[in-house]
Amino acid sequence: MAQETVVPRTAPPAAPSVSEVRRHEVAAFLRHRREHLTPEQVGLPRGRRRRTPGLRREEVAQLSAVGVTWYTWLEQARDIQVSVQVLDALARALLLDPSERAHLFQLAGAVDPTPATACPSITPAIRRLLEQLEPVPACVQNSRYDILAYNRTYGLLLCDLDAVPPEDRNCLVLSYTHDDWRSAIVHVAEAQRLMTARFRATMAGHLAEPGWKMLLKRLRTESAEFREVWDRHEIVEHRSRRKEFMNRYVGRVTVDHTDLWLGPEAGPRMVTYAPADEESRLRLEKLHAIALERAAPVA
Repeated sequence: MAQETVVPRTAPPAAPSVSEVRRHEVAAFLRHRREHLTPEQVGLPRGRRRRTPGLRREEVAQLSAVGVTWYTWLEQARDIQVSVQVLDALARALLLDPSERAHLFQLAGAVDPTPATACPSITPAIRRLLEQLEPVPACVQNSRYDILAYNRTYGLLLCDLDAVPPEDRNCLVLSYTHDDWRSAIVHVAEAQRLMTARFRATMAGHLAEPGWKMLLKRLRTESAEFREVWDRHEIVEHRSRRKEFMNRYVGRVTVDHTDLWLGPEAGPRMVTYAPADEESRLRLEKLHAIALERAAPVA
């Protein structure tokens, strides 16, 4: 009696996991960007024996301040942990534009910790409103004190804000580390204390978010004053108050600070500084005229 041959069934291959798909997409994206950058674009010499299209892996690693082996593993889609700090460094090294940078963080399943230069709250109508409020200084901030947009009077109120890199345009960072900004605040110690206390109160709802953690780490690293105030564990809610600034162009101005929230939650808000007296009004008008003159094109 013939024996029946039993053919073992082969299990279908397992579908790749989401994390595996992400790793391969990140690897392909980084490799594509690396191969389409020239050494001249990132300030490196080309050399005579270059055969690799674009940049070499070791050059990207050098520009990003990461290990060559580690970066190689990243392009090979190895199962390694990639921090938001490393993603930020790679985005800068590879000269990613805002959309490419957002794509990289999305592929990696991470949240971009840097202040957004394009915020959904900053609509053309909001920008027009900021302009129409002049000479009253006004800006839009998020709950982390990042300055997302501002009018020309605000741009000269505490320092030359246009000269500050976008990633440094944060009221907390500026109040603790920027000499011009600090010197323009008449009661700087009190302002720092209140901002730090409000930042602590708001951060309670964002403890796990990379952007908030990186900002806190930066402040604690760069300012002993901040560390001392932060460790008091004071909590203060947002409220309108009178402020005094010593402007380098027009002198002392007294203003009433008002927060105008742009949504139902305590997220982005428009901050306005209405003059509290006639002298301050005249000085803000003069400051606005100076800002207009600086912004005028050279004939």
